[in-house]
Amino acid sequence: MSEVHAARRARLRERCTAGGCAALVSRAANVRYLTDGAPPGAALLLAPDHDVLVLPREPWAEPERGWPPEGVEQVVLPSADGDCAVAAAELADRIGVQGLAVEEHHLTVARHRELARAAPRLRLTDLDRAVEQLRLVKEDDEIAALRVAAEITDHALGELLESILVGRTERHLALELERRLVDHGADSAAFPPHVGTGPNAGAPNHHPGDRRVEEGDFLTVCLGACYRGYRCEVGRTFVVGSEPASWQIELYELVFAAQRAGREALAPGAAYRDVDRAVRQVVDRAGHGDLLGSSVGHGVGLEIHEDPRLSPAAVGKLDACVPVTVEPGVYLPGRGGVRIDDTLVVRPVTDGGPELLTITTKELLAL
Repeated sequence: MSEVHAARRARLRERCTAGGCAALVSRAANVRYLTDGAPPGAALLLAPDHDVLVLPREPWAEPERGWPPEGVEQVVLPSADGDCAVAAAELADRIGVQGLAVEEHHLTVARHRELARAAPRLRLTDLDRAVEQLRLVKEDDEIAALRVAAEITDHALGELLESILVGRTERHLALELERRLVDHGADSAAFPPHVGTGPNAGAPNHHPGDRRVEEGDFLTVCLGACYRGYRCEVGRTFVVGSEPASWQIELYELVFAAQRAGREALAPGAAYRDVDRAVRQVVDRAGHGDLLGSSVGHGVGLEIHEDPRLSPAAVGKLDACVPVTVEPGVYLPGRGGVRIDDTLVVRPVTDGGPELLTITTKELLAL
C-alpha cells in the first residue's frame, strides 16, 4: 500500500507544486488518504522534492500494517500545545519554497492568520479541494474495503430484525446496532445509527430517543460500518408487529419507486442533478415533492459525506468507480415516514450497471 499512497502524493504534487511551491494538507481524511494514517491534528507538507508529516506530541496507536509510510519524513512537535499545520508552514518557509497552497475550506480564519504569521515570506494560496477531487474516484482496494463495510452493515441490520422489537426504545436499538457492527468486524460505526419509530420514523435529523416501539409503527433504521477507514450507509423502513396499513403501503411504494429511479439513473457521464431529478420527479407526481429533502444522495469513502452531492443545484457528472448513496425519504409530520438508503458504486452498462453494495431486502416487511 505504500506505493499506492506515494502515487497519490505524486499526483497531488504534480498538480499543486509547480513553480517551486509547496502544498499543506491539514484535513484529517485527506492526510489519511495520502499517508494511510496519522493521528488527529497531523499535517502533511508536500514540497517539490520531499514530503514531511508533522505529528502532534500526544501518543498515538499506529496502524498495525503499512505505517509509517515510506518516503515521508516525520517531525514530532516539541510540545503538546503546538499546531502541526503552523509548524509545517514554518518548515516550508525555512526550506525556501516560493508559495504555499493550503486547505482554506478546512482552516478557520484565525488559523489561516497563524499560518501567515508563521511563514511571512510565503504567498498563501488555496489548495481548492484538490485532495477531495483525487479522492472522488475510488481505487480497487478502496472499493474492496467498502464492500466489506457493506457486508458488515447488512449482517448487523439482519440480526436486529430477527430480535424482539416491541417495547424497546429507539436509543436501545441504536446502541445495539453499534455494538453489532463492531462484533462483525467494523472498526467502528460509520456514524451514530439513526432509529426512529412511529411519528419519528423517517423524520429528518431525528436522534434516537426514549420512545418505545409499538405495534403498527413504522420503524426506520439507518446505519453504516467503518472498515479500514472506509464508510458505507444503508437505510430501511419496516412495519412492526402487524400488517401495514394502506397509507403505509402507499407511502412505502412511492419511496421505493423513487429510490429505484435514482439507482437506475446512476451511470458514468450522468449529471449529478439528473440523478436527483429522476428521484424527485417520482415524488413530485405523487404530490409530495415538498416533503423530499434537499438532496437524494452523496458520495462516501473515508468520510460518510463526500463529494459528489446529488442535489438540484449540484454541478458535475458521475465517473465510473464513484461510490454514492441513493437515499430518498418522505416524512409525514405527526404520522411518520419512509426512508430507503443504499450504497452503490457507479459502473458502466457494459460492466452490469451500478454495483449495489448494501443488499438487505427492500421489501416492506412486517416484523
